[in-house]
Amino acid sequence: MFVHDRHQAILQRLLKKPRWSVDALLRELPVSRSTLRRDLVDLERRRSVIRVHGGVMRPDFIQGEATFDRRQRQHEQEKQDIARLAAQIVPDHATVYLDAGTTTLRVAELLLPRRHLRIFTHSLRLMTLATTGHAAITCLGGEHRPGSDALVGNLTLKWLENLRFDVAVIGASGVGADGAFTTELSECSVKQRIMQRTGKSILVCDSSKWNGSAAVRFADWKEFHTWVSDTGLPASARHYARRHGIHLELAHQQEGAAT
Repeated sequence: MFVHDRHQAILQRLLKKPRWSVDALLRELPVSRSTLRRDLVDLERRRSVIRVHGGVMRPDFIQGEATFDRRQRQHEQEKQDIARLAAQIVPDHATVYLDAGTTTLRVAELLLPRRHLRIFTHSLRLMTLATTGHAAITCLGGEHRPGSDALVGNLTLKWLENLRFDVAVIGASGVGADGAFTTELSECSVKQRIMQRTGKSILVCDSSKWNGSAAVRFADWKEFHTWVSDTGLPASARHYARRHGIHLELAHQQEGAAT
């Protein structure tokens, strides 16, 4: 491979996943370790990458997580399809917890019009929709976290100690062989407490989250009853779902939707 081709191959992989180890890149590219090292040095000089111990990352990856509005615009169709399927799983007369996230917000849009539901959440975005529906809704207190527009912290956890849910719909920033991940410790604590207080945990996240870059694990696979994703989910992800006895539901794109 020529230098330009190697550089483009590295950058293309960083577009798909914002952080790579050197060993992972060596498995992907037909180059030696010394050649790869020189390429990464050249790309860092151009400010195209940032080298870290044992690997490399995209520059925007260290600037913090994407804003809620930016994440909401990503994979919009998949999120709508997933939400439609997840909402069908939630029975009437249930007490439901809706996590704070862009996909769970789509689920909320479909559940709020239903009269025979009791909904709990710590999502401020969800609460802005409360007046548009008929479901009874309660927002837990806590400290505002701008990245997710959610309420977190000790007060939120205290609320959760006294509640019990039939179903919890949980989002994730990334999923992989080890389970489900989020980006921040306070979000992790709330998700874990929610899952401890529910009879059935439903994970909602699209296929782009598989092997995503989130750093904080909040659940093992065995802790989920159902995973709702889309048909782009790779075979390796489907394998882990089956291996752990998770009921996997894959949302097909609605007829007439943009492709």
